[in-house]
Amino acid sequence: MDSPSTLAISRRRKAAAIVQLLIDSGDSPALNRLPESLQAALTEELGGLRTMGRAALDDIISEFTQEVENIGLTAPGTRDGAIMALADHLSPLLAEKLRQETDAVRNGDHWPALVALPDDRISTILINEAIEVGAVALSKMPVSKAAAALALLPGERARRITYAMSKTTDVAPDAVRLIGIALARDYANPPARAFDKPPVQRLGAILNATRTDTREDVLAGLDAEDQPFATDVRKAIFTFKDIAPRVKSTDIPNCIRSVDGDVLATALAAALAGDTAHVASAEFILDSLSQRMAGQLRDDAGERGKVKKDDAEAAMAEVTLAIREMVEAGTITLIDPDSAESGAGGTDETD
Repeated sequence: MDSPSTLAISRRRKAAAIVQLLIDSGDSPALNRLPESLQAALTEELGGLRTMGRAALDDIISEFTQEVENIGLTAPGTRDGAIMALADHLSPLLAEKLRQETDAVRNGDHWPALVALPDDRISTILINEAIEVGAVALSKMPVSKAAAALALLPGERARRITYAMSKTTDVAPDAVRLIGIALARDYANPPARAFDKPPVQRLGAILNATRTDTREDVLAGLDAEDQPFATDVRKAIFTFKDIAPRVKSTDIPNCIRSVDGDVLATALAAALAGDTAHVASAEFILDSLSQRMAGQLRDDAGERGKVKKDDAEAAMAEVTLAIREMVEAGTITLIDPDSAESGAGGTDETD
């Protein structure tokens, strides 16, 4: 309810006063999210605001605070805003169709969609694209977002882009618009993809569940066809022999908790009779457990004798599956093979 001191002040003037107060206090209100017509009206109103009495300002602040406290829900408020907010929760094809129907896309201005990207996504643009394109993109960002994205860049890249901004004085508006269209297509509105995961992860998951002989044959073929891809696939694969170099010792007790005792003993028996890499993983598991539990498992494994190949692969697969499930759930994190002192073991008959 308006007080006597604010009866003659319009809501637009009150909004201008609040914005000026926020700016004076060092805040950066996200005015770029408003329709341009409202941004222009607010600018005009603020331009006509010279002074305001303390009593009137206090009443405006009190009224503004009360209105904010009475808000129970905030939503995008525009169809374009709703599309951008829901895009990640819709089917990829529908999300892309709706993105193409936004006013910004139809009117040719794709920069609002780029400005709305998270800081790390904007830094990706600045790293991947040409220095001159990065300078234009950085120039189009709000100051706070540009500063945050710049902080994520390597020093040399940041210096080159900021220097290139000095060359943007005469860039034509059409060039900026075309750059916005190209960047939005690649970063803000990526084309719908048939697969959620990249090829390396998909093939790695398949080979994890494949018999050892088949897996090694496939990897040998990949080495001959595309060695970099084969290397990445090997990193995505996690088998029993990868336990020692890639799992933290403190994670082992939790990793084997869901594995049946007989299955674990069979896997250990086969691994202890296997090659160096498998022996290392088996000993690593036992060393990571209490002496009592390790001793019991070692005795159980010794009673198994020679384990058939199929039984060995099945038992080891259950152990590695339990570990992979914990990784996918975010409960544990595997050690990066590039940073580990010892990599994965060699090929053999069991995994």
